[in-house]
Amino acid sequence: MQADDARYLKSDNHIFNRKVKGGSLDVHPTEKALVVQYEVEATILGEMGDPVLGDRKECQKIIRLKSLNANTDTASLARKVVEECRLIHPSRVNEVEHLLKYLQTRKKAGSLDKREKTPIKPRDLAPFDGMELDEEANINSIDDYVELLYEDIPEKIRGATLILHLARNPDNLEELLQNETALGALARVLREDWKQSVDLATTIIYVFFCFSSFSQFHGLITHYKIGALCMNIVEHELKRYDLWQDELQKKQKACDDEPDNQNVKKEYEKALKKYQGLLLKQEQLLRVALYLLLNLSEDTRTELKMRNKNIVQLLVKTLERDSQDLLVLVVSFLKKLSIFLENKNDMAEIDTVERLARLVPCDHEDLLNVTLRLLLNLSFDTGLRSRMVQVGLLPKLTALLGDEAQRQLAMCILYHISVDDRFKSMFAYTDCIPQVMKMVFDCGEERIEAELISFCINLAANKRNAQIICEGNGLKMLMKRALKLKDTLLMKMIRNISQHDGPTKNLFIDYVGDLAAQIGPEEEEEFVIECLGTLANLVIPDLDWELVLKEYNLVPFLTERLKPGSAEDDLILEVVIMIGTVSMDDSCAAMLAKSGIIPALIELLNAQQEDDEFVCQIVYVFYQMVFHQATRDVIIKETQAPAYLIDLMHDKNAEIRKVCDNTLDIIAEYDEEWGKKIQTEKFRWHNSQWLEMVENRQMDEAEPFMYGDDGEPFLHNGDILERPDLFYSADGIIPTDGTISPEFYTDFQNGDMVGSSVTEGFVQSVGTPVRPTTAYGFRPDEQFYYGYGASR
Repeated sequence: MQADDARYLKSDNHIFNRKVKGGSLDVHPTEKALVVQYEVEATILGEMGDPVLGDRKECQKIIRLKSLNANTDTASLARKVVEECRLIHPSRVNEVEHLLKYLQTRKKAGSLDKREKTPIKPRDLAPFDGMELDEEANINSIDDYVELLYEDIPEKIRGATLILHLARNPDNLEELLQNETALGALARVLREDWKQSVDLATTIIYVFFCFSSFSQFHGLITHYKIGALCMNIVEHELKRYDLWQDELQKKQKACDDEPDNQNVKKEYEKALKKYQGLLLKQEQLLRVALYLLLNLSEDTRTELKMRNKNIVQLLVKTLERDSQDLLVLVVSFLKKLSIFLENKNDMAEIDTVERLARLVPCDHEDLLNVTLRLLLNLSFDTGLRSRMVQVGLLPKLTALLGDEAQRQLAMCILYHISVDDRFKSMFAYTDCIPQVMKMVFDCGEERIEAELISFCINLAANKRNAQIICEGNGLKMLMKRALKLKDTLLMKMIRNISQHDGPTKNLFIDYVGDLAAQIGPEEEEEFVIECLGTLANLVIPDLDWELVLKEYNLVPFLTERLKPGSAEDDLILEVVIMIGTVSMDDSCAAMLAKSGIIPALIELLNAQQEDDEFVCQIVYVFYQMVFHQATRDVIIKETQAPAYLIDLMHDKNAEIRKVCDNTLDIIAEYDEEWGKKIQTEKFRWHNSQWLEMVENRQMDEAEPFMYGDDGEPFLHNGDILERPDLFYSADGIIPTDGTISPEFYTDFQNGDMVGSSVTEGFVQSVGTPVRPTTAYGFRPDEQFYYGYGASR
């Protein structure tokens, strides 16, 4: 419309003048559409024709071009657009044609990479069957459409459909919002008649869904209580679905029982066709209702109300359906809910994982992607991870590692499963390990992704997995890459491989020199820690540790790093463990003892006495030292290590007590003086309760002696006082004079406690780090889930 066009409406003594002025013309940023900007000027004229009151408003019209494709004649389409849209002057037809050509080619230039998935947009909800009309809805006829809502069901459906066509254009929402009569009538009809017609309910909910697509209109929907009504409708429809299925199964059973009865067969086919038709309409209703609820759940308070009305159970029940569009919506809703602890717990109580498992894999890429994202959220829960393995998701997820679009999600879920030791061995029975090893080597000299290397670290903690990793040139290629790139995480994986006994550990003999060469002050500390830890795991009888220490001059480095505060605690601990490993060799133990390492260990023990791990590993070094003749005298006669060990005999940590007992037993065998002190302490400890009773008990004058002449015990306050002639120690019965029976060290004399079998077993349990070497970098479940009202 041009500036000189005008429409006059006469009312009493005033004339309303409305002018529409065309403006700029451009393409829609995301859709195949043209955007026309125009200006509406409304003026109230007085009796003499003079302006009394005026207003001006800028508007826009969107011309959607659904038929536009690569073969469209843009010149003809441009002329048609200009003819039908009065807002565009005929002189601008060339400009329109130019914009159409741009839209025609924009699809190729602006296409998204398949891996960059765009989220579901509010307006992605396509029109449903039955929404077609033989007339074009007009906002000026809204009152006529509202009148139809007061008629019978067919007229109500028609009126609601016309209003829906208006609501699907966002430009009309503001005007519809002002029409309380229309919205009130729609809400009333939905409340009263939704059970009478699925089409009517679907159409009216769709109208309110259009409003729910914008946050500023959520208050309107809350005002008419549409959300609560949608919850009731969804629950009712799911119950109807169960009844339909039961009825259909009865007819199918009758058909199976009488396969030759044509009447029964026809009745079943008729029922099946009816069921499929009802199912299609019901899924349309469920989809639009759940989509509206998903939009409203933007507010966590509203979402909490939905949870109190069992929204999780309703959504999980809907996972039984086969409609992929409906499933995408349901799984997206569950994924949104799953970040809250309460909802995650609700999902854990019902068979959510079992129903999701059937969707992996599937042909619908969006459905598969959102399902994996939901499973990833749920995999932070230990119990749900176990369920995933039980329902057979492990091989399915492994197969998805070959799908580039889903690889990262699948790997993150597999990583969480690999955290549990009970599931690590299961990976050996899939083709997972060859796939991840290929991914590692395909990285070239680029840094390995955190998800991939963390997963590999966990896999390597299992013995069978480690053997598969090392097959062929696996270990050689890993060592080459780790040493060349100084990759700390890859070396952590290698360290986990080195902890397993058997042929895998023997493969490391070829790399002892390479690892030892990395230990020095000039290397990065974290990388040195992993190299030290790997060497410390190599308890190999044929390995010449003395040659390694001398050739790479490691003794000064080890001694220097034992000083408290000289390095990070993790590095100092690895140094202690390394010393414990090399001290198994007589000559190495002597070399270290001469270097003054034992006083340094005692000083470190004082500094780290509250850290059980440090204490256990230091005591193990003492055990190795007293085990060898060359260093035994140094420990016993030149240091106060035995005194420290006596103090630690009764430590609360079972591992520390075990190492102390073994070490003190050896000391007591070879040194009589320390043997008496150790036995006295054992006597005092094992009889402390009895001694305390004797020391604190005041004897009554009537009971001057504890035993009578007949040898029977006296009673004191009802308690029997037993004879103190013999006491139980840790190793047997000891007489009261403190002497040791000849049988006390029988085990040592026979070699049962000092023999190689005991030593090897002890090394396996104590010689390795107490802390498990595991991957890190992912959030644990207790930090992942939020509670309603908690800060994110």
